[in-house]
Amino acid sequence: MYKLGIDLGGTNIVAGLVDEEYNIVAKASCKTNVPRPESDICDSMAEVALKAIEKAGVTIEDVESIGIGVPGAVNPKTGVIEYSANLFFHNWEVVKMMEERLNTKVHIENDANAAALGEYLAGSAKGAKNAVAITLGTGVGGGIIINGKIYSGSNFAGAELGHMVIVKDGKECGCGRKGCWEAYSSATGLINLTKQKILSEKLDFSYMLKICDGDINNVNGKTAFDAAAAGDPDAQEVLDEYFGYLATGLVNIINIFQPDVLCIGGGISNQGENLLRPLRKIIEEERYTKHNDKQTQLCTCTLGNDAGIIGAAFLG
Repeated sequence: MYKLGIDLGGTNIVAGLVDEEYNIVAKASCKTNVPRPESDICDSMAEVALKAIEKAGVTIEDVESIGIGVPGAVNPKTGVIEYSANLFFHNWEVVKMMEERLNTKVHIENDANAAALGEYLAGSAKGAKNAVAITLGTGVGGGIIINGKIYSGSNFAGAELGHMVIVKDGKECGCGRKGCWEAYSSATGLINLTKQKILSEKLDFSYMLKICDGDINNVNGKTAFDAAAAGDPDAQEVLDEYFGYLATGLVNIINIFQPDVLCIGGGISNQGENLLRPLRKIIEEERYTKHNDKQTQLCTCTLGNDAGIIGAAFLG
């Protein structure tokens, strides 16, 4: 038997058929094209699900269950997406609508939680008892696995790790608070730090701007890393500041949860040891459990976008 995972994003809908060994055997996708009616989105999800099943050469009868990872506040017990800013929906009974279309048991979960479960089952946190997964993107997503189960709190909105405050009265966050970890440690936060450095009056010349072809709008999450690798001290200053903010949140998470594994995903995680090495140094100095033999393993996520599909598939 197979399971099927659907990653419902603001840009794309991706479905993957997954076998019992957590291998994705077939995928299909389409554009989300929001905003549009709930029924239309459900039609598209059903369509890509059936396409993935067809690609694998099996039928819907071979699929044991279907899971959907969705951004926003999701209630797995009722099958309702209570709020999703990216999808423009409130109180969407998505499980009921999808089960009517596919006549198969359907489960839902927050997309970051589903991705964390995927890494726990088949990725960098495989074999761990407790794990936390962080995604550094436009914001900072988080997923927490405790004793093999997703922790989402009593209202199913837990693990919003990006919205812990690390700087009192600091930068304004999209959530409305000031000083959130997300405002400093997301890819957006790094891009903003890079731009601020380039625009600094102290810089007569910026190598960071040069590698962006002189256009500050071309700055991305790689800019400071690439410039620092070429020996630019200003870029290294940007990274040092960024690592400080990022490590502050990571130490908080380690001190609170003491996970076996803390894995980092998102585009910035592609920097590998250039990212992990300085973070480990700061964490080693600041963590509460300095003298314990067992310490949290810090690593990058290994499944990429497949984590959400695999995790969603095994929600049941």
